[in-house]
Amino acid sequence: MFEDLKPHIQDLRKCLIRITLALLVTFLASFYFWEFILDWMVAPLSSALPKGRESVIFTQVGEAFFTAIKVAFFSGFIFALPVIFWQIWAFVAPGLYDNEKKLVLPFVIFGTFFFLCGCAFAYYIAFPIGFGYLINFGSQLFTALPSIGEYVSFFAKLMVGFGISFELPVITFFLAKIGLITDRTLKEYFKYAIVFIFVLAAILTPPDVLSQFLMAIPLVLLYGLSIMIAKMVNPYKESQEKDDEAGE
Repeated sequence: MFEDLKPHIQDLRKCLIRITLALLVTFLASFYFWEFILDWMVAPLSSALPKGRESVIFTQVGEAFFTAIKVAFFSGFIFALPVIFWQIWAFVAPGLYDNEKKLVLPFVIFGTFFFLCGCAFAYYIAFPIGFGYLINFGSQLFTALPSIGEYVSFFAKLMVGFGISFELPVITFFLAKIGLITDRTLKEYFKYAIVFIFVLAAILTPPDVLSQFLMAIPLVLLYGLSIMIAKMVNPYKESQEKDDEAGE
């Protein structure tokens, strides 16, 4: 059994090495510009803070340095996305048919595109609304002094969460392309998907209802888009239902 898994483990090792090298290169490049990138990351928070108190603080001796590391790693991850998607496909491709293996370029392009769409939605829509609510809540009783290290971790977690969640149409397209799902499959599991989406949103966002809805609502819309994609790529045919009934 181990001998059967050995080639897959070797392929996985090669893919992980390539991803690591790509992340190392983009990390080093990003570290050189970390201050500029940090300004961009902090902008939504600064806009939500009260006038005259837009700055953030650090509370630990090494927090500023490790924040620079976090910023560079997050930025490096974003820039390395095409390589990451390419290596994911390279690992999966041996199990696909020849005509399916040719979809590597669409997978890399659209995988990267939808991930960036999720990040853009988070940055330009979810963050201004969510941060405005969270910062101003209880502002009459407390003074907001956000720690830069905690904020960067929080920012990166949400950006990656939104990015991954926006991959739903891409995943749907390729599952439908290889015949694993149809539009009917997605319709039948719609009510379960809604529950899963709200649970996922609760895990990936801060513990407030507003942030959860800001993630859950676009995910529900993306699920609807995924149904349309599956219908175009691999529509359910009545003959399939007859075959299923005959099999029973």
